[in-house]
Amino acid sequence: MTAAAQGAESVAALHAADIAAAVGGTLEGDGEVKVTRVAALDAADAASLSFFNAARYADDARQTAAAVVLVTPDLSRYVQHVPARIVVRVPQEAMLAILPLLYPPRMAAPGIHPSAVVAASAQLADDATVGARAVIGEGAVIGARSVISAGVTIGDGVTIGADCLLHPHVTTYPGTVVGDRVQVHAGAVLGSDGFGYTFGNGAHQKIPHVGRCVIESDVEIGANTTIDRGSVGDTVIGAGTKIDNLVHLGHNVQLGKRCLVMAQVGVSGSTRIGDGVVIAGQAGLTGHVTIGAGARIAGQAGVFGDIPAGETWSGYPARPHREALRVLAAAQRLPAILKSLRLAKEKP
Repeated sequence: MTAAAQGAESVAALHAADIAAAVGGTLEGDGEVKVTRVAALDAADAASLSFFNAARYADDARQTAAAVVLVTPDLSRYVQHVPARIVVRVPQEAMLAILPLLYPPRMAAPGIHPSAVVAASAQLADDATVGARAVIGEGAVIGARSVISAGVTIGDGVTIGADCLLHPHVTTYPGTVVGDRVQVHAGAVLGSDGFGYTFGNGAHQKIPHVGRCVIESDVEIGANTTIDRGSVGDTVIGAGTKIDNLVHLGHNVQLGKRCLVMAQVGVSGSTRIGDGVVIAGQAGLTGHVTIGAGARIAGQAGVFGDIPAGETWSGYPARPHREALRVLAAAQRLPAILKSLRLAKEKP
């Protein structure tokens, strides 16, 4: 989806021959068959384009009613009944090339909705879009072709780059910096204060947060995700990183470039995460640890220490994945071991 897209619905139709040409695939069957939508193999009909790239879906492939299927060479035998087969090396990648053609994005019209509140000192590109009841604070900057959807709040001094899309009800606290081609989904909060307190005079005293939240270019942030500002330095999300829904990144986190962070991950403050790291769903990382470039953290892992670059860790507490599997296997044998020990103890 392009940055200025406000949604997409299928308004196009494509012939199989055109699809094959667009993806550089080999057409088998009827090049004139036409599709108007995409669908999974088991939900496809005579107007659908689907793809087939894994043998475990062979049963669905044999029964699919799709008109056109993108398929790997070794799996094409399963879809010979389909009117048109397009043989490609990686069907999913081919599908990515077709989706924008079949579902042209609806573009937002530039301009400011009459109900929006825009500070006099804010600077908006002429072709930017501001939706209904959005609020743009003093000194904020909105770049070319960026879309600020309905109900979004842009705090004072916030910078939004070019070709960004902020979905409804996103909140960016003052001083937040967002690069180019960033997409932020509904309800996300950027630049809120971190959870920082010190105990004194019989109460928890809040530590003022004066750092920024910096989102570099080509980042996507999921719905209801929260990224805190730095307490003194900045919280930084590296270019090309993709963050799922319901993720929390604490103050002063440094998240590298091209990382993948799945749903419900929590990262405590001042953790440093290298480039290309993958963190699976519901993993939790304690503060002040370092995760090396290219590391992988399994779902629901509990990380309490540094992880070397390139390693895969899992479990609670997290440890190298093979070691975690051995611990799990040993734990599953414990009931039988305890039973045998009890019986041995009871023998005369």
